[in-house]
Amino acid sequence: MREASVSDKLFDTEWEFVRVERREHVVEVALNRPDARNALHGELMAELTEVAALLRLRTDVRAVILTGNERYFSAGADLSASQARAAAPSLIERRRAVMAGPDMCRAWHEIEAVTIAAIEGYCIGGGAALVIACDFRVMGEGAYLRLPEVPLGMNMSWRSIPKIAALVGPSRAKQFVMFGEAVDAAKCVEWGFADEAVEAGGALAAARRWADKVAALPPIPVRMTKEAVNAVTEATAHASIYMDRDQFLLATSSADYREGVAAFREKRSGKFTGE
Repeated sequence: MREASVSDKLFDTEWEFVRVERREHVVEVALNRPDARNALHGELMAELTEVAALLRLRTDVRAVILTGNERYFSAGADLSASQARAAAPSLIERRRAVMAGPDMCRAWHEIEAVTIAAIEGYCIGGGAALVIACDFRVMGEGAYLRLPEVPLGMNMSWRSIPKIAALVGPSRAKQFVMFGEAVDAAKCVEWGFADEAVEAGGALAAARRWADKVAALPPIPVRMTKEAVNAVTEATAHASIYMDRDQFLLATSSADYREGVAAFREKRSGKFTGE
């Protein structure tokens, strides 16, 4: 009875910013905020977090596909929403508000079923952090990952740096995070960010093939393997990154952050002073 009630909420809820569909043992979740290029504002992140929580321990789901649409995955965290959070009246409230992104990524990381991200077009900032929280990534030709945070005067938070370093190693992790440059599908496969690159428009079909392959396996050892690999690669992750939200609050109080955002909006190079 308990699983049936969860099923009702997951599939019968009229989600505003995501679409949830089921195909036997596979669930597909699609970001659905096209008017803002799937930018991650509070409501979308809350729905993604709740969907992941409902999926977390389900025994009837063996694979979960996370996708955007045919043209893009996500434009990243909604900058206007981030600035609204920065205007919260107290530091402790701002500190809580900036946990929405990390909480969302953690919820997706904690799903016991295998998670597969299908990526077309751009996948930027918080969108990249979200797909990195999944087990596998499949990218269409022309798709790319990019983190613009550091060039904007922010640190890369959302507790994603340990996962990035585990996937691509320390030098490439530094390149990816520091420079804010796009890493295309072919290079993502070469570096270890992505598991397969396919023709443009084919990412979802490829992710479905991955999901079907997973769903055909014995589910208990699959879950054990996922848990064991994650435990090995993340043994020190929390100790290394637990303060990244406080680093974010510090970075976004700087003059360099204000200059970075202004330069981005004015389409010019920033002039940074370390202040």
